[in-house]
Amino acid sequence: MANTDTNDDYNMLLSRVALGDRKAFSQLYKSTSPKLFGVCLRILRDRAQAEDALQEIYVKIWRRAGGFATDRASPMAWLVTIARNHSIDVVRARRPATVDIDEEFSLADPGPNPESHALNRSDGRQIENCLGELEADRAQAVVAAYVEGSSYHELAEKYAVPLNTMRTWLRRSLLKLKECMER
Repeated sequence: MANTDTNDDYNMLLSRVALGDRKAFSQLYKSTSPKLFGVCLRILRDRAQAEDALQEIYVKIWRRAGGFATDRASPMAWLVTIARNHSIDVVRARRPATVDIDEEFSLADPGPNPESHALNRSDGRQIENCLGELEADRAQAVVAAYVEGSSYHELAEKYAVPLNTMRTWLRRSLLKLKECMER
């Protein structure tokens, strides 16, 4: 199996990894590590830390492969979740554990104020409404690409369209979303 790009291939590899198959683990690593490294790098913003995190993530995958349930998530979503959660844990571990209240200068809430919170919620509803104006498969592809991190290649396979068609779908969908958001 030279090219492991489908959920079935990943499911098969994960089930073999759960049985301790090192060759399957190597194939899984080769086909998924670029995407998982991208997730780590995006969160950690440091190449060396992302490389270290990636190795720890694959140790977790090796240990947890038996717990993967094909009926609950796609294999890539499961792998990305492990990478994202581990990277977030690394970011949290960087922060100092506690700060003495007397040393803290500002106790103001750094979060959004009520006005910006209301605007963000309004924008979220507007985005959902605009996505609803797109054809269902186009809207799903936009969410998969820009929220879930699916590649053009993965989406082209999922929707059984040529790669350039998928690029066109996404580009046109983004233009329609932009027009809708500006109304």
